[in-house]
Amino acid sequence: MRVVSLVPSLTEAVAVTAPGLLVGATDWCTHPAGLTVARIGGTKNPDVPAVLALRPDLVVANEEENRAPDLAAIEAAGIEVLVTEIRTLDQAFEELERVLVTACGRTRPRWLDEAEAAWVALARPRAPRRAVVPIWRRPWMVLGRNTFAGDLLARLGVDNVYADHAERYPRIPLDALNTAGADLVVLPDEPYRFTADDGPEAFPALPAALVDGRFLTWYGPSLAQAPAALRAALR
Repeated sequence: MRVVSLVPSLTEAVAVTAPGLLVGATDWCTHPAGLTVARIGGTKNPDVPAVLALRPDLVVANEEENRAPDLAAIEAAGIEVLVTEIRTLDQAFEELERVLVTACGRTRPRWLDEAEAAWVALARPRAPRRAVVPIWRRPWMVLGRNTFAGDLLARLGVDNVYADHAERYPRIPLDALNTAGADLVVLPDEPYRFTADDGPEAFPALPAALVDGRFLTWYGPSLAQAPAALRAALR
């Protein structure tokens, strides 16, 4: 079987579970380290002819990360495309099993069991904190409703101030973010790379938690370490 992945999280999941299956991945697929497969462009602008040239049996994608016209073009060439939808942790576990076990025909990996166990064992703090979670600046964009990262934070006792916003990734002026009633600001290093010198200064009255975006937004083997890593960063 030959698999092309258009999603960094799913690339890592397939490569770790069944390394021999993966023949192509995006330029943004950085894990596992040393991955040697054909590169086929970005998640939003894949080189469709390059994907087809790899003669995959399956292309794995995500409804949020990939564009429908690109996926339609691949399907039109007679290639199966599995499109995942992942907006909660429970969905992530379900979709990972669908990709790895149902579609790729592999035994359920141990890391998936370990990841589920790590999150089941997590005790929610008694007093949740309220946070704004920027994902971009210039313009400022934050987590809104129904996001995977928001669900993970909620399980860690951090409630997203904009969880009830009409949009999933709303643009909010900086002055509004600073007066939204948050207890802290959570700054991941992707998709925008917030750092100690780029981000916290915009929220002078709020403590800032710099978090590894892979632990906050990726659904794959990193989910097993994510609870401990995120809790440490939020502390």
